[in-house]
Amino acid sequence: MGYLVGEENEGLKNMFHMMNEARIGVGMGATMSGLAGYLYSLDYARNRPQGRHPGHKDPNSPMLPIIEHADIRRLLMEQKVAVEGSLALLTYCSQLVDQQLTSEHSETSQRLSLLLELLTPIAKSWPSEYTLEANKHAIQILGGYGYTREYPVERLYRDNRLNPIHEGSHGIHGLDLLGRKVNLAGGATLAIFEEEMQPALEAASGNETLAEMGESLSNIWQMAKRTTETVNQEPDTVTRLSSATPFLDAFGHVVIAWLWLRQALIAHEALQNGAQADADFYEGKVAACHFFYRYHLPQAAEKLRYVASQDRSVLDTQASWFTGA
Repeated sequence: MGYLVGEENEGLKNMFHMMNEARIGVGMGATMSGLAGYLYSLDYARNRPQGRHPGHKDPNSPMLPIIEHADIRRLLMEQKVAVEGSLALLTYCSQLVDQQLTSEHSETSQRLSLLLELLTPIAKSWPSEYTLEANKHAIQILGGYGYTREYPVERLYRDNRLNPIHEGSHGIHGLDLLGRKVNLAGGATLAIFEEEMQPALEAASGNETLAEMGESLSNIWQMAKRTTETVNQEPDTVTRLSSATPFLDAFGHVVIAWLWLRQALIAHEALQNGAQADADFYEGKVAACHFFYRYHLPQAAEKLRYVASQDRSVLDTQASWFTGA
């Protein structure tokens, strides 16, 4: 025996109302797995002696902690930008949920609702995808140890691997974002998000250290909007949505880039004001922002170019071509 909850034929709509907050929770769970792996591998890298710098091969000299090796630092920075970027996104979205629940003005509530509609697929999917990569990097730092059950990082990777799958798979959220969310209310979602970005863009333009990043973010945002317009002109639904997942990844990078710029602006201001006790924390924020903009944001541009090209190499591939039989 079953019971009807809500109105007839409104079940899917009601389910998604429940699931949207759950999806933010999934993103947060993924982020915590990424954070645990990051902190464990960071501690390991600080305390595990191995090797010496290139050019200093004296066998009688003490070995260095592996955090002194360039590629280990890269693996740690990859984790930092993914984990702390995800945390910034999810705390921001959680704040939006709270503001929506407590708002007494219908226009404000509607604006918050549209902003959450746009960001929820990203809040679930970007952390699930990229903090999973962070867990992979944590395993790499531990080497063969990282692959064994004597250390926690392999379990964190296994636990995190579920998050790109459940509460809507990564591909489903791509379809949701490109097929629905960027066009809600006549594209109002994009306009609202642009308003949210504007203060950081304006602040960066007047900051000698961060102006280049503000310009990069402004340029790629324009590119994301042009890509959306190009895709919307395609009449065939299958073709229009065939690159929805690369679009989700690229759009997520844009959102995370904005949140890293916000953090860098706050950190830079604190350093300018003479912060000493937390100086390392703030310097780390600015460095991570630079890394994300120089290494990851250009990847988003490449994906947006691919989406805008509406390449049919995947669609035109016959099922038999995958094996040749």
